[in-house]
Amino acid sequence: MSKESLKEMERKMQSTLDALRHDLSSLRTGRATPALLDKITVDYYGTATPLQQVAALSVPEPRQLLIAPWEKTMVDPIVNAISKSDLGVQAVKDGDKVRVSIPALNEERRKEMVKLAGKKTEDHKVAIRNVRRETNDHLKKQEKDGEISKDDLKRAEEEVQKITDKYVAEADHIRTDKEAEIMEV
Repeated sequence: MSKESLKEMERKMQSTLDALRHDLSSLRTGRATPALLDKITVDYYGTATPLQQVAALSVPEPRQLLIAPWEKTMVDPIVNAISKSDLGVQAVKDGDKVRVSIPALNEERRKEMVKLAGKKTEDHKVAIRNVRRETNDHLKKQEKDGEISKDDLKRAEEEVQKITDKYVAEADHIRTDKEAEIMEV
């Protein structure tokens, strides 16, 4: 198996882990983080625009976000967009800024978030295994075409499995960290 094939496989697996981190960053943990608002879009002159493109986001306190729009006319559309979202947070107009208080999560909601984190992680682990399957299929085709021997195929499949195990373990580690953050009171 060529080094390029292994590097391509690892690149795909790494991008899957990056996607997992991004997905989990949007889960509410009771702690303020600008990533909570990643999926919020605001009506900006008739165009649905990501909130980060129309305002600066900061975290002045552990349970509060401060949104400073580039244009003062954007305060009301930002408040409306956040209020209509499914985040379960309330946006309050504070002069030419918007304050978002992040309420503490109750125990039931925390457990729901942990389940959701587990589901998202499992989906990404399936994607990692799909990359492994594609790579193994490619290797078997190479062996069938006479490009590599049976011994080379076996060694390459073992290497692919080692790499896959490493990325699956990393996905589990990311999930464990997120679950600890969610359950933190």
